[in-house]
Amino acid sequence: MLAKEYYSFKKSLDEKGIMVSFSGFVSEGILFALGEALKQKMTLDDTDMNTAKKVFSVFVEQVQNVIRYSSDRVEGDVGRKVELGSGTITVGHEGEKFFIVCSNTVDNADVSMLRERLEILKTLDKDGLKAYYKEKLREEPEAQSKGATIGLIEIARRASEPIEFDFEKIDNESSFFCLKAYI
Repeated sequence: MLAKEYYSFKKSLDEKGIMVSFSGFVSEGILFALGEALKQKMTLDDTDMNTAKKVFSVFVEQVQNVIRYSSDRVEGDVGRKVELGSGTITVGHEGEKFFIVCSNTVDNADVSMLRERLEILKTLDKDGLKAYYKEKLREEPEAQSKGATIGLIEIARRASEPIEFDFEKIDNESSFFCLKAYI
């Protein structure tokens, strides 16, 4: 029964074009390891170098957002500072396009601001995104920001079509946030 269940799960991922899938607490070390595997897989598949760079860049930005902003997180010191954010990471392909999807929980208090930022990015074309990026670089960083404003713009700039996102309210404190970018 166990093998059948997990084989069915793997087969479902394969049918959806999933190359990399991870769920759980993510660290910088896991980001590095998954990133290396992703780069190697794309190299073995003879992926166009420009496409591979964009996929990798968006993958890194998305995973860093999970590490830094997931409301389901743990931090501590184990001889060095450790920061773990819980979420999911999925990289795959649909036809000729790659997709990167990351998800994590966010505080409900942050949903409207995040949705507003993403809606703005979704409406901008390549030139608009470039101008918006330059504008944000000139501004002072927000007090709570760990770089996500610029990171989200970077994701939108590298994506081949408008980013997709969604929120699912879990309870009075948290929502599940999902962001998808195509390359």
